[in-house]
Amino acid sequence: MFAELSSVDKAKYVAAKRAVEFVEDGMKLGLGTGSTAAWMVRCLAERVHKEGLRIQGVPTSTRTADLAGELGLEVITLDEAGRLDITIDGTDEFDANLSLIKGGGGALLQEKIVASASDKMIVIADFDKRVAHLGQFPLPIEVLGFGLKSSQSQISELIAAQDVTECKITMRMAGGSPFTTDQGNYILDLHLGKIGDPEKLAVVLNQVPGVVENGLFVDICDLVVLGASDGTVEEQSKN
Repeated sequence: MFAELSSVDKAKYVAAKRAVEFVEDGMKLGLGTGSTAAWMVRCLAERVHKEGLRIQGVPTSTRTADLAGELGLEVITLDEAGRLDITIDGTDEFDANLSLIKGGGGALLQEKIVASASDKMIVIADFDKRVAHLGQFPLPIEVLGFGLKSSQSQISELIAAQDVTECKITMRMAGGSPFTTDQGNYILDLHLGKIGDPEKLAVVLNQVPGVVENGLFVDICDLVVLGASDGTVEEQSKN
């Protein structure tokens, strides 16, 4: 199968395969969302069926829940699980401190809740996701529909005063309509160029009324597993 994959999928596959090696029998796991996380769910299901592992998974989106169910994994809610052992998820960007930008798949709120309820977060990615400074990938912000224009105006004023090199906001769309999350909220994508202080920005963004959550994951990730199309894998911990 590996030889038939595209270069991008080869990198995702080998990273996912390594990450699920951290899973042990009896664990409760957070299951991430996105194309890379989908490979993780497939690799996890393969281990479960081959080795008879007894694990329970808490999906971070309906897409992940559907895939896990189709592959025969036991799916439970976070309330049923309580504390999780590990969350394995993808990322849109990460820096040397393992600060992340997530939410390209539109599931940032559930992803952050699940990751924060875990003893360890492992991120799987290809080498292109590693950056010197966050911000090349637009920062997603999940917002309520009520008072959307007011929230966007306040966000615009706020980020203009932060340590960023750009200041542009776009509404995420799905076809001709605004994209909606599993919670029925909207997503604003902040094009910031370079984020000088991710920790500070994460805090101040969540002070804006109408902002549900932002896609900056700071001091949450413990390990990044990087895959390459030639099958090599590298692990990166915090500096």
